[in-house]
Amino acid sequence: MSNRLRNNLIAFLVVFAFWCIFVFPVMAADPIVTQSTSTSTVSTTADSTTTVRTNPPSAISPSINSSNSDLCVVGVSGAVQTQILGISSGLTVRDMNCERLKLSKLLFDLGMKVSAVSILCQDERVFRSMKMSGTPCPINGLIGEAAQAEWDLNPKLIPKPRDVPLNKGAWLEKLANGLVAVVLMALLAK
Repeated sequence: MSNRLRNNLIAFLVVFAFWCIFVFPVMAADPIVTQSTSTSTVSTTADSTTTVRTNPPSAISPSINSSNSDLCVVGVSGAVQTQILGISSGLTVRDMNCERLKLSKLLFDLGMKVSAVSILCQDERVFRSMKMSGTPCPINGLIGEAAQAEWDLNPKLIPKPRDVPLNKGAWLEKLANGLVAVVLMALLAK
């Protein structure tokens, strides 16, 4: 007898013994039978009132998509909801410095280096740093000392600082407006 045939015969006997010992006795056992009898009577009398109130409307901020990295805008949105009134608004704000940088890079890539510097010189900070470094910003096609002489003749063309500090009166006015807005929002929330 070959090894393969002997192994198959042993495997058959093991499986047959398993079935005889564990499976057949369970199959022959009597099933478990449970009987349950239940009788119930339910009597319900109810007097109910249903009041349906709708939820207050929701003020949802608009979604402003500015995911394109080539845009120089920032999306701003907001919403306020009270029990009576809901307000929602959104807008985009142009970033002029971003636009200036993109325009300057484009002109530089096109080989127009003086034009690229001229666009950057529209920012007062760049204008000052160029002057402090001894290379004044170009004006009317002039560069170097000739440009500095032209700037000296036309001081009104020099870029002005954009961030002017608030004087005391303007600061107090903005503070008062902010406090009024907070009080109005508190009244709306009640």
